[in-house]
Amino acid sequence: MALDFERDGAAHLAGAAAPFLARLHALAVTLPADKAGLRLHGVEGLAGLVAADALGAVPAERLGAAARPVRAILFDKSAATNWALGWHQDRTIAVRERIDVPGYGPWSTKQGLQHVEPPFALFASMLTLRIHLDAVSADNAPLLIAPGSHRLGRVPEAAIADAVARCGTAACLAAAGDIWLYSTPILHASAASTANTHRRVLQVDYTASDLPAGLAWLGL
Repeated sequence: MALDFERDGAAHLAGAAAPFLARLHALAVTLPADKAGLRLHGVEGLAGLVAADALGAVPAERLGAAARPVRAILFDKSAATNWALGWHQDRTIAVRERIDVPGYGPWSTKQGLQHVEPPFALFASMLTLRIHLDAVSADNAPLLIAPGSHRLGRVPEAAIADAVARCGTAACLAAAGDIWLYSTPILHASAASTANTHRRVLQVDYTASDLPAGLAWLGL
Protein backbone atom coordinates (compact mmCIF):
# COMPACT_ATOMS: atom_id res chain seq x y z
CA MET A 1 0.00 0.00 0.00
CA ALA A 2 1.32 3.42 -0.96
CA LEU A 3 2.30 5.63 1.95
CA ASP A 4 0.24 8.75 2.57
CA PHE A 5 2.08 11.76 3.94
CA GLU A 6 -0.68 12.97 6.24
CA ARG A 7 -1.26 9.51 7.72
CA ASP A 8 2.22 7.99 7.60
CA GLY A 9 4.57 10.99 7.62
CA ALA A 10 6.21 9.95 4.34
CA ALA A 11 5.39 9.93 0.63
CA HIS A 12 7.11 8.63 -2.52
CA LEU A 13 7.39 11.21 -5.32
CA ALA A 14 8.29 9.04 -8.29
CA GLY A 15 10.42 10.83 -10.89
CA ALA A 16 10.19 14.21 -9.15
CA ALA A 17 13.95 14.79 -9.37
CA ALA A 18 14.41 13.29 -12.85
CA PRO A 19 14.65 16.69 -14.61
CA PHE A 20 17.50 17.62 -12.26
CA LEU A 21 19.49 14.37 -12.34
CA ALA A 22 22.19 15.59 -14.72
CA ARG A 23 22.83 18.64 -12.54
CA LEU A 24 22.80 16.51 -9.39
CA HIS A 25 25.36 14.10 -10.84
CA ALA A 26 27.54 16.98 -12.02
CA LEU A 27 27.48 18.45 -8.51
CA ALA A 28 28.19 15.10 -6.85
CA VAL A 29 31.39 14.49 -8.83
CA THR A 30 32.85 17.75 -7.46
CA LEU A 31 32.51 16.50 -3.87
CA PRO A 32 34.83 14.21 -1.90
CA ALA A 33 34.10 10.58 -2.72
CA ASP A 34 33.38 7.70 -0.33
CA LYS A 35 32.23 9.83 2.59
CA ALA A 36 29.56 8.20 4.74
CA GLY A 37 27.64 11.42 5.31
CA LEU A 38 29.02 14.66 3.90
CA ARG A 39 27.45 17.81 5.34
CA LEU A 40 27.26 20.37 2.56
CA HIS A 41 27.83 24.08 3.10
CA GLY A 42 29.05 26.65 0.60
CA VAL A 43 28.80 24.21 -2.33
CA GLU A 44 28.42 26.16 -5.56
CA GLY A 45 25.13 25.52 -7.33
CA LEU A 46 23.47 23.60 -4.50
CA ALA A 47 21.17 26.37 -3.24
CA GLY A 48 19.68 26.87 -6.69
CA LEU A 49 19.04 23.16 -7.13
CA VAL A 50 17.05 22.82 -3.92
CA ALA A 51 15.23 26.18 -4.06
CA ALA A 52 11.44 26.51 -4.22
CA ASP A 53 11.45 26.83 -8.02
CA ALA A 54 13.39 23.58 -8.37
CA LEU A 55 13.68 20.55 -6.08
CA GLY A 56 12.21 22.47 -3.14
CA ALA A 57 8.81 22.93 -4.78
CA VAL A 58 7.04 20.36 -2.61
CA PRO A 59 8.29 21.74 0.75
CA ALA A 60 7.34 25.23 -0.44
CA GLU A 61 3.81 24.04 -1.23
CA ARG A 62 3.44 22.51 2.22
CA LEU A 63 5.27 25.07 4.36
CA GLY A 64 4.43 28.28 2.49
CA ALA A 65 6.42 31.10 0.95
CA ALA A 66 8.85 31.28 3.91
CA ALA A 67 10.08 27.70 3.31
CA ARG A 68 13.81 27.40 2.75
CA PRO A 69 16.48 24.68 2.85
CA VAL A 70 18.56 24.85 6.01
CA ARG A 71 20.74 21.72 5.92
CA ALA A 72 21.97 19.32 3.25
CA ILE A 73 23.85 16.03 3.60
CA LEU A 74 25.06 13.73 0.84
CA PHE A 75 24.98 10.07 1.87
CA ASP A 76 27.06 7.76 -0.33
CA LYS A 77 26.96 4.06 0.49
CA SER A 78 29.32 2.06 -1.70
CA ALA A 79 31.60 -0.97 -1.57
CA ALA A 80 34.27 1.30 -0.05
CA THR A 81 31.98 3.05 2.45
CA ASN A 82 29.16 1.01 3.92
CA TRP A 83 27.34 1.17 7.22
CA ALA A 84 24.15 0.36 9.06
CA LEU A 85 22.14 2.77 11.18
CA GLY A 86 19.79 1.73 13.96
CA TRP A 87 16.34 3.15 14.60
CA HIS A 88 16.44 6.79 15.64
CA GLN A 89 15.00 10.29 15.17
CA ASP A 90 17.03 13.11 13.69
CA ARG A 91 17.07 15.64 16.52
CA THR A 92 19.57 18.39 15.70
CA ILE A 93 19.73 21.46 13.48
CA ALA A 94 22.79 23.24 12.07
CA VAL A 95 23.34 26.87 13.16
CA ARG A 96 25.91 29.57 12.39
CA GLU A 97 27.28 29.88 15.90
CA ARG A 98 26.63 28.78 19.42
CA ILE A 99 24.34 31.08 21.39
CA ASP A 100 22.91 29.58 24.54
CA VAL A 101 19.12 29.91 24.48
CA PRO A 102 16.69 28.24 26.92
CA GLY A 103 15.21 25.10 25.41
CA TYR A 104 18.04 24.62 22.91
CA GLY A 105 20.54 21.91 23.76
CA PRO A 106 22.57 19.84 24.04
CA TRP A 107 25.15 21.16 21.58
CA SER A 108 27.43 19.15 19.29
CA THR A 109 29.94 19.68 16.50
CA LYS A 110 29.66 17.60 13.32
CA GLN A 111 32.28 18.00 10.59
CA GLY A 112 33.21 21.34 12.12
CA LEU A 113 29.64 22.69 12.07
CA GLN A 114 27.65 23.69 15.16
CA HIS A 115 24.53 21.62 15.81
CA VAL A 116 21.95 21.91 18.58
CA GLU A 117 18.79 20.07 19.58
CA PRO A 118 15.84 22.49 19.38
CA PRO A 119 12.46 22.27 21.12
CA PHE A 120 10.54 19.43 19.54
CA ALA A 121 7.76 21.71 18.28
CA LEU A 122 10.20 23.45 15.96
CA PHE A 123 11.64 20.18 14.73
CA ALA A 124 8.20 18.68 14.16
CA SER A 125 7.31 21.53 11.79
CA MET A 126 10.20 20.69 9.44
CA LEU A 127 10.19 18.59 6.27
CA THR A 128 12.97 16.50 4.77
CA LEU A 129 13.58 15.48 1.17
CA ARG A 130 15.66 12.45 0.23
CA ILE A 131 16.65 12.95 -3.40
CA HIS A 132 17.91 9.77 -5.04
CA LEU A 133 20.84 10.03 -7.42
CA ASP A 134 20.95 6.23 -7.73
CA ALA A 135 18.38 3.45 -7.64
CA VAL A 136 17.66 1.95 -4.23
CA SER A 137 16.51 -1.65 -4.28
CA ALA A 138 15.84 -3.90 -1.32
CA ASP A 139 19.51 -4.99 -1.23
CA ASN A 140 20.88 -1.44 -1.61
CA ALA A 141 20.11 -0.16 1.88
CA PRO A 142 16.74 1.57 1.47
CA LEU A 143 15.65 3.92 4.19
CA LEU A 144 13.36 2.11 6.64
CA ILE A 145 10.66 4.18 8.32
CA ALA A 146 8.07 3.55 11.02
CA PRO A 147 4.85 4.93 9.44
CA GLY A 148 2.99 7.31 11.74
CA SER A 149 5.86 7.66 14.22
CA HIS A 150 6.16 11.37 13.38
CA ARG A 151 3.07 11.87 15.55
CA LEU A 152 4.64 10.36 18.68
CA GLY A 153 6.67 13.39 19.71
CA ARG A 154 10.23 13.03 20.95
CA VAL A 155 10.62 9.30 21.56
CA PRO A 156 13.00 8.33 24.40
CA GLU A 157 15.78 5.96 23.33
CA ALA A 158 14.43 3.22 25.59
CA ALA A 159 10.99 3.44 23.93
CA ILE A 160 12.09 3.39 20.28
CA ALA A 161 11.91 -0.38 19.79
CA ASP A 162 8.35 -0.51 21.14
CA ALA A 163 7.33 2.45 18.97
CA VAL A 164 8.66 0.74 15.84
CA ALA A 165 6.89 -2.49 16.77
CA ARG A 166 3.59 -0.62 17.10
CA CYS A 167 3.95 1.41 13.91
CA GLY A 168 5.45 -1.28 11.70
CA THR A 169 8.16 -0.81 9.07
CA ALA A 170 8.17 0.36 5.45
CA ALA A 171 11.13 0.28 3.05
CA CYS A 172 11.58 3.39 0.90
CA LEU A 173 12.59 1.86 -2.44
CA ALA A 174 13.42 4.27 -5.24
CA ALA A 175 14.56 4.66 -8.80
CA ALA A 176 17.20 7.22 -9.72
CA GLY A 177 15.40 10.55 -9.89
CA ASP A 178 12.79 9.70 -7.26
CA ILE A 179 12.23 11.74 -4.10
CA TRP A 180 11.00 10.61 -0.70
CA LEU A 181 9.36 13.33 1.37
CA TYR A 182 9.06 12.77 5.10
CA SER A 183 8.28 14.57 8.32
CA THR A 184 11.72 15.27 9.79
CA PRO A 185 11.22 13.59 13.20
CA ILE A 186 9.94 10.26 11.82
CA LEU A 187 11.68 7.18 13.23
CA HIS A 188 13.98 5.69 10.61
CA ALA A 189 16.90 3.30 10.09
CA SER A 190 18.90 1.58 7.34
CA ALA A 191 20.88 -1.62 6.93
CA ALA A 192 24.25 -1.97 5.29
CA SER A 193 24.09 -2.36 1.51
CA THR A 194 24.78 -5.77 0.00
CA ALA A 195 24.61 -4.53 -3.60
CA ASN A 196 28.20 -3.19 -3.79
CA THR A 197 27.04 -0.23 -5.87
CA HIS A 198 26.72 3.46 -5.11
CA ARG A 199 23.64 4.55 -3.18
CA ARG A 200 23.87 8.33 -3.25
CA VAL A 201 21.11 10.28 -1.56
CA LEU A 202 20.98 14.06 -1.14
CA GLN A 203 19.05 14.77 2.05
CA VAL A 204 17.76 18.32 2.54
CA ASP A 205 15.90 19.72 5.56
CA TYR A 206 13.39 22.56 5.09
CA THR A 207 11.74 24.96 7.51
CA ALA A 208 9.58 28.07 7.46
CA SER A 209 10.58 29.09 11.02
CA ASP A 210 13.13 31.59 12.29
CA LEU A 211 15.22 30.90 15.37
CA PRO A 212 15.05 33.02 18.55
CA ALA A 213 17.44 35.24 20.47
CA GLY A 214 20.14 35.66 17.83
CA LEU A 215 20.37 32.01 16.79
CA ALA A 216 20.54 31.66 13.01
CA TRP A 217 20.20 28.68 10.70
CA LEU A 218 23.48 27.77 9.07
CA GLY A 219 21.74 27.30 5.73
CA LEU A 220 23.50 26.15 2.59
